[in-house]
Amino acid sequence: MDKHYYIVTYGCQMNVHESEKIAGILRGLGYEETKEEEKADIIVFNTCCIRENAENHAYGNIGALKKLKRARPELLIAVGGCMTQQEGAADRLRKKFPFVDIVFGTHNLEDLGRLIGLKSKKKKVVEIVEGKNSVDGEDNDISYRTSYPNAWVNIMYGCNNFCTYCIVPYVRGRERSRRPENILAEVNALLDSGYKEITLLGQNVNSYGNDAGGAFTFPSLLRDICKRKEKFRLRFMTSNPKDFGEDLIRAVAENEQICNLIHLPVQAGSDRILRLMNRKYTAAEYLKKVELLHKYIPDCQLTSDLMVGFPTETEEDFSETLRLVKEAGFSTAFTFVYSPRSGTKAAAMEGQIPDEVKKERIMRLVELVNAQTREKSAAYAGKTVEILCEDYDEKKGLYLGRDEYGRMGYFTSEADRVGEFVKLKIDETSGVSLFGTIVKP
Repeated sequence: MDKHYYIVTYGCQMNVHESEKIAGILRGLGYEETKEEEKADIIVFNTCCIRENAENHAYGNIGALKKLKRARPELLIAVGGCMTQQEGAADRLRKKFPFVDIVFGTHNLEDLGRLIGLKSKKKKVVEIVEGKNSVDGEDNDISYRTSYPNAWVNIMYGCNNFCTYCIVPYVRGRERSRRPENILAEVNALLDSGYKEITLLGQNVNSYGNDAGGAFTFPSLLRDICKRKEKFRLRFMTSNPKDFGEDLIRAVAENEQICNLIHLPVQAGSDRILRLMNRKYTAAEYLKKVELLHKYIPDCQLTSDLMVGFPTETEEDFSETLRLVKEAGFSTAFTFVYSPRSGTKAAAMEGQIPDEVKKERIMRLVELVNAQTREKSAAYAGKTVEILCEDYDEKKGLYLGRDEYGRMGYFTSEADRVGEFVKLKIDETSGVSLFGTIVKP
């Protein structure tokens, strides 16, 4: 009889890619994917704890399985990811949800197969590994990839920055860089098998190689990957502005495979708040890097992460964030309300901002960001752009894919275009979406 798995993923692109690794492990054990929870023999939650919302969402969905587990006691429920790696989280999970069978952390994902084997001998399996000093076990590509023609590739794990609001260094550990030859082998294998867009992942890709004494660097890795001259796109995230330097900008400018869209999270526009956040740059220094970027790459576009309601944030601090957003001219940005994370310095700070103030500020920020996004999208009207077709939307009856700058383009085609680069003449724009007609070559 066939066995089926169902994976629920929360959080960042790294979690999305790690869910592909979980899928690879489960397929190796003879499981096949199902899109229906009720038909699964194992349900795996790959959790996130970067914000309270993600954690509450995960708890709610795990709790909702109690009835299904009672009806089908043989169903395996496993919970892993960042949420479980927090101090005391495994015990809390065990008490709150006694029907969960397996709990694992961010450092022993590759052991999931062994933990499933242990479950047959034990009532419950809880195994959380406290940190790693190397990439052992994380360097094998066990992924079952589901995002063709795009592929995610980890270049490093962990973070050394200790921004005062962020739980990541505590749940992901210190920075550990993969060897460049292993990354190149993985990227080359993906390109050889027809993938057209590679996104390099790390909590701070600019720190790549720092733990190897500078034997290799991020700009040198980009240049090595771009020695492949066939047509493909290369993206990367995330970059910390404090380490975003001229050599990296030059590497992007020199290699046409690297998309001229940079994700550079600023978080805030107030120097006082940036200092409290431990971001290690000022608003002026950030804008100088933006200026340098445009000097080398005039048509470069920028996206960012922006947070409101950090402890002690005043109306003047918030106004400085709005000022920076206008000056930097972000093509779009991910906006968040500050969420206290237990164990971080900011959670213990005095001057926590009331929820109603946070809500009012986030609405104003979103309004500004959306206005800038619409303005940049409107400039596409009548232009011809190249998109990489990613999928077909059956409801809309349209193919879709992104341009170099991350704008989603929709179009009709009689032939299957998934995995192809397509030229579109843009007839209409809406928010971040473009609607166009194929330009015949």
